[in-house]
Amino acid sequence: MLNVLLLLLGVALLTAGGEALIRGSLAAARRLGVSPLLSGLVIVGFGTSAPELVVSIDAAVNGRPDIAIGNVVGSNIGNIFLILGVCALITPLAVKPLALHRDAVTVVAASILFLVLVGGSALQRTDAAILLLALLAYLSWAYLTERSSVTLSAELHIAEAEELSIVPKSLLWIVAAVVFGLMLLIGGSQVLLTGAVGIAEHFGVSEAVIGLTLVAVGTSLPELSISVIAAIRRHADVAVGNILGSNIFNLLGILGVSALLQPLPVHARILQFDQWVMLGAALLLILFLYTGRRLSRLEGGLLLIGYGIYLGLSFTVFGD
Repeated sequence: MLNVLLLLLGVALLTAGGEALIRGSLAAARRLGVSPLLSGLVIVGFGTSAPELVVSIDAAVNGRPDIAIGNVVGSNIGNIFLILGVCALITPLAVKPLALHRDAVTVVAASILFLVLVGGSALQRTDAAILLLALLAYLSWAYLTERSSVTLSAELHIAEAEELSIVPKSLLWIVAAVVFGLMLLIGGSQVLLTGAVGIAEHFGVSEAVIGLTLVAVGTSLPELSISVIAAIRRHADVAVGNILGSNIFNLLGILGVSALLQPLPVHARILQFDQWVMLGAALLLILFLYTGRRLSRLEGGLLLIGYGIYLGLSFTVFGD
């Protein structure tokens, strides 16, 4: 019971810390004259992945690579199967051609790149550099394509930034928000990892399984809340774009930073099972989006069934 409470407390701290960090960073960007488009694309688009980033870095430097990698792979699987499945049940999710041709294809490409780099059963620092360079290339591509044309996606990024930083903030408020957010993220990651490891030891399952499921879902709650709210408000582009951007940053940014700090051996079950599920989920999503340029309620239901099957296999056939 204590470990479950620690896990829940860690999730709450991570969620609050990510929110404070995003708002503080947006306010700082506005004071520095950074464009709302770039702020929305980078800070809001990737800021929701801050919990995954801190947890994976914490796990990596503390010698728990199974949680570090499992958190990212499990989050990407859950983002597609669970979060987009839930959102599509709320309302069918239409997608614009730009998000499909650029972001969805990048998610598939990043998944394939991960498979290639872990072919040697580990992510080395050279692999980390490749991932981070790929992230930089994607960010440059995204910014240039959205700046060069007036797209709904660009307008949404601008609106996100303006909405969260519309009230002028003092320098003291900005510093306090950023520092407080970082403290909550660091503290939350420690609490969450303590609870997650305790649960793994209590039930006799591997840390990889816990990282791929409990930790992954817990750190994905910001994406879940933002995407569900967007779906309820019929802002389908935000729901889909948030998940695509998060999956790209998870693979290229979080694993890149984590492996740069500490080379990460990859658990055998991730090599044999989970990385293929992650790639399969990305390919299935792009197939659904290309057929009709939308995720229907039926397809959302199929995604949720897929996640249920994945969880069942995770704790039975591949539970070690």
